[in-house]
Amino acid sequence: MRESKWESLIEDVSSFCVKHDILITEMDKNYHIGKSKRKSSSVTYSHHLHVEVFNAVIDLQLAELNSRFDAVNSDLLLGMASLSPDNSFANYDKDKIMKLGTLYRDEFSASKLEDLNYELDNYILFVREDSDFSNLKGIRDLSETLVETNLHKTWRLVYLLLKLSLILSVVTATVERAFSSMKYIKNDLRSRIGDEFLNDCLVCYIEDEVFESVPNDAIIDRFQNITSRRGQL
Repeated sequence: MRESKWESLIEDVSSFCVKHDILITEMDKNYHIGKSKRKSSSVTYSHHLHVEVFNAVIDLQLAELNSRFDAVNSDLLLGMASLSPDNSFANYDKDKIMKLGTLYRDEFSASKLEDLNYELDNYILFVREDSDFSNLKGIRDLSETLVETNLHKTWRLVYLLLKLSLILSVVTATVERAFSSMKYIKNDLRSRIGDEFLNDCLVCYIEDEVFESVPNDAIIDRFQNITSRRGQL
């Protein structure tokens, strides 16, 4: 916020003060509490009111951010942003990338994290000097360039983090879609449905486009051939 959002925040607070007839004082001036003059007391009160409004706006913004992103989500987003090749890898931050690696415990053991630590030092020096990586936009372009130049084998752990970052949004959307679908499948009438049957129903519900392309006759024949039956379906 200090680097890029401060001016817009000041503008929002100023517009709020103008709308509600709150005096906007100059923040670089000295104001003294306890003056006997009525004008000075009024300016001091307005100054403190301005500060209170300003702090309230910040508290509201922080509360909204905290409600949307917990610590793990924040580390994921910051780590992904640090991998971005924009502006010659201007957002590169080794510590945040290492933190991202620790979140994938199944993929990055303690020994692999040590290898990643050394790999990142050589990786960032190389990509900042190589012309193939100078005008990339986003981690998708970065991953494609690594494969095209066959450097994904050299920086295999960095490439692994890129792949995990790219599929994160897809995985998250799939999970949210599954939970949303579960409300329709496991309703009050099916409250005792088993996990296996629930899983089968969810697959059919979520992947409805795939199942719509399968003809009914093929399903009947498949079900008929599973085991011997007395009657023909």
